[in-house]
Amino acid sequence: MANFVSLPKLLAQYQASEQELIFKNQFIELLKHPRAFHRDHLPGHITASAWVLNETHSKVLLIHHAKLNRWLQPGGHADGDENVLAVALRELEEETGIRSIQSGMNGIFDIDIHPIPARKDFVHHDHYDVRFAFVASETEPLLINEESYAVQWVPLHELEKFTSSQSILRMAQKSKNL
Repeated sequence: MANFVSLPKLLAQYQASEQELIFKNQFIELLKHPRAFHRDHLPGHITASAWVLNETHSKVLLIHHAKLNRWLQPGGHADGDENVLAVALRELEEETGIRSIQSGMNGIFDIDIHPIPARKDFVHHDHYDVRFAFVASETEPLLINEESYAVQWVPLHELEKFTSSQSILRMAQKSKNL
């Protein structure tokens, strides 16, 4: 995969949509904190995720997240790793078993800041999520781990049956340009 590029540089190169411009400025502010890449940094911290399309770009790979009970793209905490592309790839493999991917585009595909509800073991906080687009074969075997109830290729035209999340629907719209 690509060489390490720092998140500040990736953000500087990223052409954010009007909706994402506010997020971009908030990311830049967060990155002034030395522990921004650690899950104990509050009120929010960096996460990375993978928006994975099939080879015809007609389906997206989603997981039914166990803790949040929602359909989401694979992703997770940076846990101190500032190489957010590597984090997205690690989380993709851990959560789905997918190892063979192609880059869908260079750089960041999408950014989002979203709230994570409090649980008995952690307070309410925000995830500053950096998303990368990839392509993978539907024939690659999928794995389910303890973090999810299911892993599934979802036809983009049926996505709204799985989620009403505006950030996921925004990525589906962007997929038309890949």
